[in-house]
Amino acid sequence: MSIGAAVRRVRTYGGQFLLLAVLTLVATLLVSGVPRLVNRLAEEGLRGQLANEAPARRDLSYSTGPTVTSSGPVMPDARQQFDALAEKMPPQVRAAVHERWFSVDALPTRVVGPDLKARNLLVDLGLRALPGVQDVSTLVEGAWPNETYVPGRPIEVAIDADVARKVNLRAGSRLRLGSPDEKGVLTKESPVLVSGLFRPVDRTGGIWDGLPSLLSVQEPVGDGKPFIIQGVAAQVTLDKRAEAGWLVRSDWRYRLGADRIDARHLDELIDGLQQMQRVTTPNLTLTLGVDVALRAFAAQVNAARTLLAVISAGVLATLAGLVVLAAILAARRRRSEFTLLRARGGAVTAGAQRSLAESLLVVPVAAVLGWWLGTLFPGAPDPTAPYAIVVTVLVTLALPLATLAAPVGGASRRDLVRVRPSARRLTVEVSLLLLAGLAAVLLRRRGLTLGEVDPLLVSVPVLFAVAAAVLALRAYPWPLLLVSRFAARTRGSVAFLGTARAGRSAVAAPLVVVVLAIGTAAFCAVVAAGVEASRDRAAEQAVPADALIQGERFAPDTVEALMGLPGVRVATRVLQETDQRLATDEVGTDARAGQTAVLLVDGPELAAVTRAAHVDLAVPSALRTATAGSGPLPAVVSPAVAADLARVGLSDSAFIGVQGQRYEFRVADTAASFPLLPGDTSRFVILPWQALPERTTTPVATSLLVAGDRLDAEALRQAGDQGQLRYQQTGSVTGRERPIGVAVDTRADVRRDLGDGGANGILAFGFVAGAVGGTVLGLLAIAFTVLAGARARGQVLSRLRTLGLSRRQWRGLLLVELAPLVGVSVLTGALVGAVLPLLLNPVLGLSAFTSGVPVRVAFEPGLVVAVLALGAVALGFAVVVEALNNRRLRLGEVLRLGEES
Repeated sequence: MSIGAAVRRVRTYGGQFLLLAVLTLVATLLVSGVPRLVNRLAEEGLRGQLANEAPARRDLSYSTGPTVTSSGPVMPDARQQFDALAEKMPPQVRAAVHERWFSVDALPTRVVGPDLKARNLLVDLGLRALPGVQDVSTLVEGAWPNETYVPGRPIEVAIDADVARKVNLRAGSRLRLGSPDEKGVLTKESPVLVSGLFRPVDRTGGIWDGLPSLLSVQEPVGDGKPFIIQGVAAQVTLDKRAEAGWLVRSDWRYRLGADRIDARHLDELIDGLQQMQRVTTPNLTLTLGVDVALRAFAAQVNAARTLLAVISAGVLATLAGLVVLAAILAARRRRSEFTLLRARGGAVTAGAQRSLAESLLVVPVAAVLGWWLGTLFPGAPDPTAPYAIVVTVLVTLALPLATLAAPVGGASRRDLVRVRPSARRLTVEVSLLLLAGLAAVLLRRRGLTLGEVDPLLVSVPVLFAVAAAVLALRAYPWPLLLVSRFAARTRGSVAFLGTARAGRSAVAAPLVVVVLAIGTAAFCAVVAAGVEASRDRAAEQAVPADALIQGERFAPDTVEALMGLPGVRVATRVLQETDQRLATDEVGTDARAGQTAVLLVDGPELAAVTRAAHVDLAVPSALRTATAGSGPLPAVVSPAVAADLARVGLSDSAFIGVQGQRYEFRVADTAASFPLLPGDTSRFVILPWQALPERTTTPVATSLLVAGDRLDAEALRQAGDQGQLRYQQTGSVTGRERPIGVAVDTRADVRRDLGDGGANGILAFGFVAGAVGGTVLGLLAIAFTVLAGARARGQVLSRLRTLGLSRRQWRGLLLVELAPLVGVSVLTGALVGAVLPLLLNPVLGLSAFTSGVPVRVAFEPGLVVAVLALGAVALGFAVVVEALNNRRLRLGEVLRLGEES
């Protein structure tokens, strides 16, 4: 068998081999390129997630408590510990460290001096030795503290220029530092000289994130309290102060670089951080916050990768089905060639050998090209080369195996469906059904490990789709038989012939492929709609209005002030407190029932706000209808609280603290969750504000809910800040400390944040790729279905045309014949795509994308419209493919003696 002959055959059947090459290229392109693209999206999502966090959240901070060290200099020990702590880190954590700093602080102590007295300022000064500070700062005035110790010389300190201006200090200011006694007189005084003033080159640099800050003044916490500032001192100064018995504290900070964290190895990094937290170092405290953000992102990535495994299984299974269909169609078209080869003395495998030689000329080249195109995708590669090799080998063997399986001999009819299937086929179909059911049961019982490609997870959707296709294939000829009998009694031949031929068509393999493809597309659409709806509910849980203003305490007239703002229609007050304990009496005897969150809401006003904001929230009637009375307050509690109250014998009533006051309540209703409370809150008590008994001390709102149109967030923020100030000036507790500014969250912003950032890019890519790819591959499978029976239909058409069938009647006949096949395949695929989410949703972990709110997959009316539209498009596409194929064939060609269907 010469290579030249094989090349000539490839050229002769170029269309068939081009189709195999394209399918191979697409498959290897997906195997090579999609993992890269997913890794790129994961890296971008991780960068965005970390960018939204404060840089200091990426710090791993070790610190000692204030200690008296008289054994010797502290700076050499701190520097040695600086390197030792880094060496003890797990390798994956150490590799992610981008910047690091250490410092030694002398605790703030009272300072006095002429410049401070001029403005009557009470100031405490802390000293900090910070190696490297001179490299990231510019001297504005004076000089840096002298690193050479001279006995009797004042302690030299450099201060940030802005800090110095606020406390009326300058280069050359002389101060006295010491501990004040009960009368405010300094003891153990030490002279201090402000040697210079500096400005940071970059105020956002990580070196300035140490606490207390060198770049700001800590305001007094109350009347008679001092301002606190920090100054840079020489390292030798801290050594001498430590030797003198001063309280000193050491800090070591290691900042992880966002660009050094590989999203592919995120789990290893998290495990390393856990290991650091488990291994305690004597006299050292480890503080880190980056693990929270990394865990949240890892949960999203693992859920997204699990979902991508499901989608990829559907797409790759569809591609495999298309390869099988292409190979079967190619072998069928060359059936006479292989029959003649056998008749001339060829072996049974002669045709398969010829097909293998032809495939080896086409498929490997297409596979290499697809792999190379996949390497052009952005992102880090995954070790997927073995999978590409397996795909190439399987596609190469598809045509030879189809040739071996093809019957050799005279023409046979393939337009008949046996009423009683063979025992072999029945056994295979029943086995598939049982296997699909068993896999589904095992999946629900065993669960999944998110982020890993579980063979069980991959097989369930494919087996489920194949089982549904088998059932559809068994069921759909029977209704057509009834319709055909009814059509036989009507005038005209189009309906009868079309339904009769549709009922006798053998389309097992094409139907399975179409169901796989459409099922994958419908699955993506249904899950995407479920995630979007769950995000809407999560936003409504966080902000059950148009805007939420959170602060410390608001004056009672703040609601009236908000009502005067443009666009505001309704506003209501809310009080929220955490970690309250249930009591058995008004005195406060602990009920031993655990800490509980308390929420005070005005039931009627909350219902009005949710209605005005179009929030789907049913306020419990116990909160809406409650009125002031002498008995216990009707409360809505969580099931955990209700169980605890029943356990300790407080089913009738109990007491809960609210801002120092205890209120008696009874359980009127239970709820698993309630808006404004975090999703992981399992213990809470909701009380009706409007029903509280009158007392001299009334609760004060900590949050405000606002409903309206085109709300101005800045105006809401200003109104909230003013409300806090009014309360501070008129409330029972006043002080000089200015309240922290309020936080304003709108429901639209919360909803947008849920859909942006994190691993949402991977999720969106999976939904779009699965829906588009499934639809396109489904249409291609329908084209295969049409082409598989095109020659037989051409023969029927040619014979009927000679009997007087018009073109219009032929189009009607074609529609009647193809509509049942297309409709059944599209409808079955849509049903598979709608049922699969119900089966897989509990194990996919998609709540990571909805702020912990469970994803509910429900019937979507839009799916019906989409299925009808897709069915119409598919039917039109099938008719176009049939028309183009018939134009290529001539009337005489399909009527030649011995021509096969």
